[in-house]
Amino acid sequence: MEMGRKTVVVVALVVALALVALIDGTEALSLCNINDDGLLACKPSVTEPNPVDPSPECCQALSGADLACLCSYKNSVLLPSLGIDPDLAMGLFAKCSLTPPAEC
Repeated sequence: MEMGRKTVVVVALVVALALVALIDGTEALSLCNINDDGLLACKPSVTEPNPVDPSPECCQALSGADLACLCSYKNSVLLPSLGIDPDLAMGLFAKCSLTPPAEC
């Protein structure tokens, strides 16, 4: 069950990353208290073929996020279609030493 909770939060982050990829760079984006810079900082960690460990900026963005809000994106089907690996996204919380809220 704990793994499912982490998945929910990370999937929401990945949806946010997908939105960043689709938006013209002239507009700022904020999703669940993560700004576009934070979302972009996490993108290299959730995309194949050569994902990297999350940067301090990515982890900082996640630590300030509204995790319950992110959980609301739990069942998105967009992630793989946007090149985002849900398993990699799920791993961000552990790599950033974060725990999702119980309601996830």
